[in-house]
Amino acid sequence: MPLPKIPDAVGGDAVRRALATVADRNTEATAVRYLLQLLADEVPGNSVEVRVPPFGAIQCIEGPGHTRGTPPNVVEMDALTWLAIATGGEEWATVLSEGRISASGSRADLSQNLPIRWDRADEGQ
Repeated sequence: MPLPKIPDAVGGDAVRRALATVADRNTEATAVRYLLQLLADEVPGNSVEVRVPPFGAIQCIEGPGHTRGTPPNVVEMDALTWLAIATGGEEWATVLSEGRISASGSRADLSQNLPIRWDRADEGQ
Protein backbone atom coordinates (compact mmCIF):
# COMPACT_ATOMS: atom_id res chain seq x y z
CA MET A 1 0.00 0.00 0.00
CA PRO A 2 1.47 3.39 -0.99
CA LEU A 3 2.16 6.00 1.65
CA PRO A 4 -0.23 8.95 1.77
CA LYS A 5 0.82 12.01 -0.23
CA ILE A 6 2.60 14.76 1.66
CA PRO A 7 0.63 17.99 1.24
CA ASP A 8 2.48 20.84 -0.48
CA ALA A 9 2.30 23.11 2.57
CA VAL A 10 3.79 20.42 4.84
CA GLY A 11 6.42 19.30 2.33
CA GLY A 12 7.44 22.81 1.34
CA ASP A 13 7.82 23.81 4.97
CA ALA A 14 9.98 20.75 5.66
CA VAL A 15 12.21 21.52 2.66
CA ARG A 16 12.61 25.17 3.73
CA ARG A 17 13.52 24.13 7.27
CA ALA A 18 15.91 21.41 6.08
CA LEU A 19 17.71 23.87 3.81
CA ALA A 20 17.87 26.66 6.40
CA THR A 21 19.46 24.73 9.25
CA VAL A 22 20.55 21.32 10.42
CA ALA A 23 17.13 19.71 10.53
CA ASP A 24 15.91 17.11 12.96
CA ARG A 25 15.47 13.60 11.56
CA ASN A 26 11.70 13.89 11.05
CA THR A 27 11.99 17.18 9.15
CA GLU A 28 14.78 15.81 6.98
CA ALA A 29 12.78 12.64 6.28
CA THR A 30 9.68 14.64 5.30
CA ALA A 31 11.71 16.93 3.04
CA VAL A 32 13.40 13.99 1.30
CA ARG A 33 10.14 12.07 0.84
CA TYR A 34 8.32 15.16 -0.41
CA LEU A 35 10.95 15.86 -3.07
CA LEU A 36 10.92 12.19 -4.12
CA GLN A 37 7.12 12.36 -4.33
CA LEU A 38 7.33 15.43 -6.59
CA LEU A 39 9.88 13.76 -8.85
CA ALA A 40 7.63 10.71 -9.21
CA ASP A 41 4.70 13.00 -10.02
CA GLU A 42 6.70 14.99 -12.60
CA VAL A 43 8.22 12.02 -14.43
CA PRO A 44 6.01 9.01 -13.75
CA GLY A 45 7.13 5.56 -14.76
CA ASN A 46 9.05 2.62 -13.42
CA SER A 47 12.29 2.39 -15.37
CA VAL A 48 14.51 4.16 -12.79
CA GLU A 49 14.62 3.61 -9.05
CA VAL A 50 15.78 6.58 -7.00
CA ARG A 51 16.92 5.65 -3.51
CA VAL A 52 17.68 7.98 -0.62
CA PRO A 53 18.31 5.65 2.32
CA PRO A 54 17.02 5.41 4.94
CA PHE A 55 14.17 7.77 4.07
CA GLY A 56 12.69 6.61 0.81
CA ALA A 57 12.78 5.26 -2.71
CA ILE A 58 10.60 5.82 -5.75
CA GLN A 59 10.33 4.59 -9.29
CA CYS A 60 10.08 7.14 -12.06
CA ILE A 61 10.72 7.86 -15.75
CA GLU A 62 8.86 6.07 -18.50
CA GLY A 63 10.45 3.08 -20.15
CA PRO A 64 10.88 -0.60 -19.58
CA GLY A 65 10.17 -1.51 -16.00
CA HIS A 66 11.16 -4.37 -13.78
CA THR A 67 9.19 -6.67 -11.52
CA ARG A 68 11.74 -8.49 -9.37
CA GLY A 69 15.24 -8.09 -8.06
CA THR A 70 17.50 -5.12 -8.54
CA PRO A 71 16.23 -2.75 -11.22
CA PRO A 72 18.51 -2.09 -14.20
CA ASN A 73 18.54 1.68 -13.59
CA VAL A 74 19.30 2.79 -10.04
CA VAL A 75 20.24 6.16 -8.60
CA GLU A 76 21.27 6.29 -4.94
CA MET A 77 22.57 9.04 -2.69
CA ASP A 78 22.45 10.33 0.87
CA ALA A 79 19.76 12.71 2.07
CA LEU A 80 21.86 15.89 2.05
CA THR A 81 22.98 15.28 -1.52
CA TRP A 82 19.38 14.65 -2.60
CA LEU A 83 18.18 17.84 -0.93
CA ALA A 84 20.96 19.80 -2.63
CA ILE A 85 20.42 18.55 -6.18
CA ALA A 86 16.63 18.41 -5.95
CA THR A 87 16.41 22.05 -4.89
CA GLY A 88 19.10 23.42 -7.20
CA GLY A 89 21.74 24.01 -4.54
CA GLU A 90 24.17 21.78 -6.43
CA GLU A 91 24.40 20.46 -9.97
CA TRP A 92 23.83 16.80 -10.89
CA ALA A 93 27.07 16.60 -12.90
CA THR A 94 29.15 18.02 -10.07
CA VAL A 95 27.94 15.67 -7.35
CA LEU A 96 28.05 12.73 -9.75
CA SER A 97 31.69 13.47 -10.62
CA GLU A 98 32.50 13.79 -6.91
CA GLY A 99 31.14 10.28 -6.33
CA ARG A 100 28.31 11.43 -4.08
CA ILE A 101 25.74 9.79 -6.35
CA SER A 102 25.74 6.18 -7.45
CA ALA A 103 24.00 5.93 -10.84
CA SER A 104 23.85 2.73 -12.86
CA GLY A 105 21.97 1.96 -16.04
CA SER A 106 21.38 3.76 -19.32
CA ARG A 107 18.43 5.77 -17.94
CA ALA A 108 19.97 6.67 -14.57
CA ASP A 109 20.55 10.34 -15.37
CA LEU A 110 18.21 12.72 -13.58
CA SER A 111 19.86 15.92 -14.79
CA GLN A 112 16.98 16.77 -17.15
CA ASN A 113 14.51 16.52 -14.25
CA LEU A 114 16.36 18.64 -11.70
CA PRO A 115 15.95 20.90 -9.88
CA ILE A 116 12.41 20.13 -8.81
CA ARG A 117 9.86 22.95 -8.49
CA TRP A 118 9.06 22.31 -4.84
CA ASP A 119 7.78 25.58 -3.34
CA ARG A 120 4.14 25.10 -4.32
CA ALA A 121 2.27 26.03 -1.14
CA ASP A 122 1.87 29.67 -2.26
CA GLU A 123 0.30 28.56 -5.52
CA GLY A 124 -2.69 26.93 -3.84
CA GLN A 125 -2.03 23.48 -5.33
